[in-house]
Amino acid sequence: MAPDSEEDDDWTKYADTGYATSYDPWADLVPTTEIEEEEFDDDFDEFDDVEQSRRDVPRCPAPSGIEHAIRIGTCNHCLGRIAGVRIAGDPLQEVGGRVRDQALQRDPDVKPNDDIECCPFCENLFLELDIIANRIVSSVEGIEFSKVQLGIHFSKDHVAAEEVLRSTVAATGCRPLKATLSDAIQSTVAERLPGINWVKERPEVMLLFDTLTLGVNADIRALFLYGRYRKLERGIPQTRWPCRACRGRDGGCESCNGTGQQYPHSIQSLVCEPLIESIGASSDAFHGMGREDIDVRCLGDGRPFVAELKSPTRRTLDLEKLMNSINKAAKNRIEIHGLRHSNRAEVSRIKETQAEKSYTIRFTCEHELADEELTNRIQSLSGQVLEQQTPQRVAHRRADKIRKRKVVSIENILIEDQEIQFDVRCESGTYVKELVHSDEGRTNPSVAGLLETDCEVISLDVKDIHAD
Repeated sequence: MAPDSEEDDDWTKYADTGYATSYDPWADLVPTTEIEEEEFDDDFDEFDDVEQSRRDVPRCPAPSGIEHAIRIGTCNHCLGRIAGVRIAGDPLQEVGGRVRDQALQRDPDVKPNDDIECCPFCENLFLELDIIANRIVSSVEGIEFSKVQLGIHFSKDHVAAEEVLRSTVAATGCRPLKATLSDAIQSTVAERLPGINWVKERPEVMLLFDTLTLGVNADIRALFLYGRYRKLERGIPQTRWPCRACRGRDGGCESCNGTGQQYPHSIQSLVCEPLIESIGASSDAFHGMGREDIDVRCLGDGRPFVAELKSPTRRTLDLEKLMNSINKAAKNRIEIHGLRHSNRAEVSRIKETQAEKSYTIRFTCEHELADEELTNRIQSLSGQVLEQQTPQRVAHRRADKIRKRKVVSIENILIEDQEIQFDVRCESGTYVKELVHSDEGRTNPSVAGLLETDCEVISLDVKDIHAD
């Protein structure tokens, strides 16, 4: 709403929020009295005093610096760290104790000030090493591992305060608190857990210690196993498929017979459940180099996969025995081979590998063509680049777009009256069923288009995956 008058529209109310009543737009035109030099207040004097006070603090390793460190309550561990005494192999606590004894010999009255509650550098963390080590040992009790990494979380205030104190008092080049505490914790824990190796990458257990709460969190890293599976029976999905009715809830429903799964078996369950039981893992994930449809078999040398077994309590495995056990339990459904240890990087590799694949496909069609003409028309697809619009059967979960895929070769064409079978090798991501029946013209060219008749796929098998 417009103001009633010019007096109401005081722009200074908006010029500087919170200062409308004291703001004077003409203040810069008022002559000012020159300030005499002795009246000038130098705001930097305070900072100069702080810097001067820092310079006045004696530094280690000078005797006066050692005495100052003792008076402000420095513990023996930190005294050994900041004193500038380099003795390879000696524990810091012993080094600090000797430094303190030497200072007392020079001046028996050197002692911490009465108002000191804890070490100003570490806040008495080094005095809690036994408690920290015991908590770490408890956090990994019952877990088999050999490679472990330690992480330490400090509050930002503690880090900043220690850095200022170290730059003021400590000898030049002394180690930071975090690295020194980490070494001390590792040494103490190693005495309780002989045989472990402290590593910087690819640990089997990651320990995170919080200096504020003295809490320890043990992250058990997953175990990865690589192999290949052959799917011998149709009707088995690659991964677990939650029940459509109950959506996989605990206890399931009548529709899924209480399993929570749409299908009783999957490649994932047949492979991973025995592995989980064997190593005491909490759960699993299954990573395959692509996947076949539920009604498609996977033969030949099989499809590469990596089984990710999360939070395992055991890592020593007899892989040959495990393979035999899995294959025996899943007889005539699936079989696996080539099981070996893997890592997370290989998961990315098999996910990103665009391997060509060979298939055997069988279909029916009504035609009146001679066998030689049929063979020539189908064979003409060899070397062709297909334009495949997203099939209707997967349109609900895939982006609707046109993909170009090459048919590398077509071989072994077999004609038995109205049934035809052939082997085809094609690029990764080719919709092979649509190559035959065309999906109402969404794939072009296609067998149905070349034969000028409808085609219906009877069966499809993955013959080989050209990877590794």
